[in-house]
Amino acid sequence: MTAPTTIAQAAEARPARSSDELIGAEESSLAHTYHPLPVVVSRAEGVWVWDVEGRRYLDMLAGYSALNFGHRHPALIEAAHRQLDRLTLTSRAFHNDRLADFAEDLARLTGLEMVLPMNTGAEAVESGIKLARKWAYEVKGVAPDQATIVVADGNFHGRTTTIVGFSSDPVARDGFGPFAPGFRVVPYNDLAALEAAVDETTAAVLIEPIQGEAGVLIPDDGYLPGVRELTRRAGALFIADEIQSGLGRTGATLAVDHEAVRPDVLLLGKALGGGIVPVSAVVADRAVMGVLRPGEHGSTFGGNPLAAAVGSAVVDLLRTGEFQERAAELGRALDAGLSALHGKGVTGHRCRGLWAGVDVDPALGTGREIGMRLLREGVLVKDTHGSTIRLAPPLTITREELDASLASLEKVLG
Repeated sequence: MTAPTTIAQAAEARPARSSDELIGAEESSLAHTYHPLPVVVSRAEGVWVWDVEGRRYLDMLAGYSALNFGHRHPALIEAAHRQLDRLTLTSRAFHNDRLADFAEDLARLTGLEMVLPMNTGAEAVESGIKLARKWAYEVKGVAPDQATIVVADGNFHGRTTTIVGFSSDPVARDGFGPFAPGFRVVPYNDLAALEAAVDETTAAVLIEPIQGEAGVLIPDDGYLPGVRELTRRAGALFIADEIQSGLGRTGATLAVDHEAVRPDVLLLGKALGGGIVPVSAVVADRAVMGVLRPGEHGSTFGGNPLAAAVGSAVVDLLRTGEFQERAAELGRALDAGLSALHGKGVTGHRCRGLWAGVDVDPALGTGREIGMRLLREGVLVKDTHGSTIRLAPPLTITREELDASLASLEKVLG
């Protein structure tokens, strides 16, 4: 046998390991920050993934919406391949020939003016917080170090120490203090509580238009317009965290579009990288974004040519409205299918586009236990709190595949 001559050949020459062997190796060598379902994915195409033994599964999570366009979408793979052959990184010490197109494309898609490119969702949130504070001091006239940001109970904006400091989830928060001051937490979907928390020190209200980690919680009609009007009257910014809800997931380009709300600052991520590279962005008008100057914020990889090329290709996919329309149409089918399971193990659900939180009768098991049963049926989902599971398939899913997933859910609840 010829010895491997390249790094790639050496990797291929490693002896194959089973799912159990790979999971065992992770247990001993990988930090235990996740508790994944016991499936080891080795390849994927569209809405389907295969494990190392060759078993096929329908992916009903889509990487927490990072895979809105499915695994290895041809247009996104092509864009990445083209860019990999030319240029991958310059740092922001120099310009690159892909960043201007990406910024212009994303600004045009969102209806805002300027883009701050970052990498992960948490980076986008942290950047939005910095931007809001700087704006509060320079434009609103808040006294130095006195700016406050109002957030909602049940939020999930990331896992940095700043962000978990205003989380109400003890698993995310406990053991990581002390925490940064300057945040006020109010109940979600409660305009009266929000109004009571806003004062002359308020730089911004930071809200998820739909709370994903909390169980796909959808606020009442009028809540988001109410937040918009309240912040406008108070002279504060409305920051919409659309890292999970944005870019087609809910049947519109943005979740705020359902109520024709235009935030001051928009946070995007996950699907913006097409499931290929981490890409996030803060998007705002010039009057807000213009307070940041050279040296005050940055990222070595933020806006790199590979990310910009893939991000532009993502915007191209959304430009026609096809994926938004698919999510809306199939979302109605998902909603109806879940409604039919009420009284058959489902006690309630919330659905907006192709995104649903499904509450299962606790007598039938926890969310993780339901996920394990679905795994055995060849369907991948993720639990959240208690007996709630989340469904968020790629927007490329067919009606037949969607119906098959619902049939599997009915089977495991029966």
